[in-house]
Amino acid sequence: MYRLMQPSDKAAVLALWQRERGESEEFAANAVERFAGQQNVYVAEENDAIAAVALAVPVTLQGRQGSYLYGLCGQGSLILAGLLDYLCAQQKLRGAGFTVAVPATPEQAALLQDKGFARAFALRCLPREVARNLWSQAEFDSVTAKKLCELREKFWPDTVQFTPERMAVVLGDLYSRGATIVANERGYGVYFRKEDTLYFVELMAEDDRAAEVLMEAAREKEVIVEKAVITVGAAQTLFLGEGTRQEYGMIRFDGEPFDVSESYMRLMLEG
Repeated sequence: MYRLMQPSDKAAVLALWQRERGESEEFAANAVERFAGQQNVYVAEENDAIAAVALAVPVTLQGRQGSYLYGLCGQGSLILAGLLDYLCAQQKLRGAGFTVAVPATPEQAALLQDKGFARAFALRCLPREVARNLWSQAEFDSVTAKKLCELREKFWPDTVQFTPERMAVVLGDLYSRGATIVANERGYGVYFRKEDTLYFVELMAEDDRAAEVLMEAAREKEVIVEKAVITVGAAQTLFLGEGTRQEYGMIRFDGEPFDVSESYMRLMLEG
């Protein structure tokens, strides 16, 4: 039986999540309660036990309401496939015209494809040398969740967006894993430093030079950095023609399909 999660299911849902995904109870509770909200958590029940769970986190894209499929886990591809169909059907009744996802494994990607999801939101990954420039100025870790949503809307409006409250959960996770946000009036970036390299998981700016200034400012802050590896949306104009294309997300339309060839999706709490 497929249904919405009830408050009495919480302990079983968190236990399943920990067992299947290997994440802490604290992370699972945060995902269920703050990222999705219990009213957006669907479960499969079998023999009076919770056998699978999936979150339908509200998102918007191009002014349309949709869902982000997150945390899908459980045993048995038939149970997971049925839960997927139920989740999408119920969300459609609530006004969601599409569902997006970031498959965690090739097996999950195959399951999603069987259920009507298609590849979308490809990325480009490119290495860059970072020059020393003492004059490159930016602020660090001053961007709030609300501000990050506004910056995304400014620099790439065609982006899968969370509410500021849900983006706060994403930001909290990024910071807990060591992320830094660099920003000025011409752009922003989210990066992790590993040894002498900055790994930018998101970078948006007015032009290539504005992006380079952000990287240069980050180099001055981190001192020992010499290079960067940047991930941008495949359709973004930054460093056009550079980099290697990487598959990232998927989308299923349960309402009228629309063009997502230039749409961007990233920072989806996928780890």
